[in-house]
Amino acid sequence: MARSEEDQRRPPSTVRLEKEGIYIQWPNGHESFYPHRFLRSECRCAHCIEEMTGRRLVFFENIDPAVQALDWMQVGNYALTFLYSDAHDTGIY
Repeated sequence: MARSEEDQRRPPSTVRLEKEGIYIQWPNGHESFYPHRFLRSECRCAHCIEEMTGRRLVFFENIDPAVQALDWMQVGNYALTFLYSDAHDTGIY
């Protein structure tokens, strides 16, 4: 089920950090699952993406296979940020 534009502006109902990955329950009832390493590799912060060109600097292969999200918090009205075991914490998803 695709999230509507309105749903995309609403914070998740629940975020669970589990050993195998991150589970997010959305207000419309949909649950998403993201493996830790995958979500870490999708970070678009200035450390991971070259600001001026948009060129990716950190790739999936560069990330420790054992990386895990240790904590999370809401940013603004609907975005999330995660603190990863590799000390990365600047991505906004």
